[in-house]
Amino acid sequence: MATKADMTLFKELFENSPEIQYPKEGDVITGTIEKIEKKNILVNVNNQFTGLVISKELGNSVDFDALAAGQPIDVMVLGDSVERGLLILSLKRANQIKSLNTLNSNFESGEVMTVRATEANKGGLLVDIDGLKGFIPVSQLTPLHYPRVEGADPEKILEHLNSLLTVDFQVRVINVDDGGKKIIFSEKAAMEEQRTKALETLKEGDIVEWVVSGILSYGLFVTFDGLEGLVHVSEIDWGHVNNPGKFAKVGMKVKVKVIGLDSEKISLSIKQLKDNPWDVLSKKVKTGDTIKAPISRISQFGAFMDLDGGIQGLIHLSEISHGVVKDIREHVKVGEEVEAKIINFEPNKKRIGLSLKALTPAPEGVKEDAKPAAKEGPSEEDKIDAEVAKKPVAKKAPAKKTAAKKEEESK
Repeated sequence: MATKADMTLFKELFENSPEIQYPKEGDVITGTIEKIEKKNILVNVNNQFTGLVISKELGNSVDFDALAAGQPIDVMVLGDSVERGLLILSLKRANQIKSLNTLNSNFESGEVMTVRATEANKGGLLVDIDGLKGFIPVSQLTPLHYPRVEGADPEKILEHLNSLLTVDFQVRVINVDDGGKKIIFSEKAAMEEQRTKALETLKEGDIVEWVVSGILSYGLFVTFDGLEGLVHVSEIDWGHVNNPGKFAKVGMKVKVKVIGLDSEKISLSIKQLKDNPWDVLSKKVKTGDTIKAPISRISQFGAFMDLDGGIQGLIHLSEISHGVVKDIREHVKVGEEVEAKIINFEPNKKRIGLSLKALTPAPEGVKEDAKPAAKEGPSEEDKIDAEVAKKPVAKKAPAKKTAAKKEEESK
């Protein structure tokens, strides 16, 4: 039987004990981690209740392995389980409220934050922050991550965007509504100050080392500090470039020379960092010399020899043989190394004429073909120059040609 002293003590303890406040659904409260088991967390709430956070309510912004017993934790009350005598709690939903507050704050301040995409579609990258859905549109990616795809092929764009799911993006919030239903991030906006500063210091003639961000049939895109420039196919090498992808790969560093700054359109060159092969060749040979090189291709005008530095020397049809030439392939074959005499060398005009027949005397009784009379229209030299400059490319569907052209013109 309780004594009067016991009753007095009980009364004092009751009066001095903290008021029991039963958490309501939707409340965000602070508890202490009591135990972690199989990605479920038991939480001590004010030494009055025990709550449970199940694995699906952990969210994705918390490092689960860093959690430990005794650590304070903010959670949202989802309800209670009468049978188990536990509060049902959510770490994810409490963090959603924190994240939404942070997003609103960053939107106002312009502060840069780090996010990682969880999914891609043809329009951009999806970001999940504890259930809050954000989006990085393709148009808001920096040149380093922008999908430079031939013909703007949607499937290849998606393939490229999927490759970015392991990338941590530095972004700014450019749109967020009160409920967090429409959150837009911009990588370009996060780089704006850095990009502006880089553009202010860049000048024509600079030699810089940038990273290849895209390879298309008409050239290489390279980027640095948010800036992007184009090395047009004609500025990749002194020789004929049929495939820019043979000269660089996406992600590799290349040295380039700035050859044009038109507003924000940056033109670059790789070949101008190399010696002009015509100048080099002019120091080695002259008209009348004999030169040895492989046959690179055969056309209606004659056979082309692949000289140093990618120079294409032409053995005109009339210089193949002293006799009548019906089929050039009966005299030379692609890949065959031959000797030819230089009969015309104009480095300034990028012309070199070669001859096989000049190395052998004309047989007696053989009458050489007379040169055809001049006709109206392009001269023979003009036709040959056009043939030398011609770059064979794979045929593409008209729609893809148009798309590629539009992308080039937009730069």
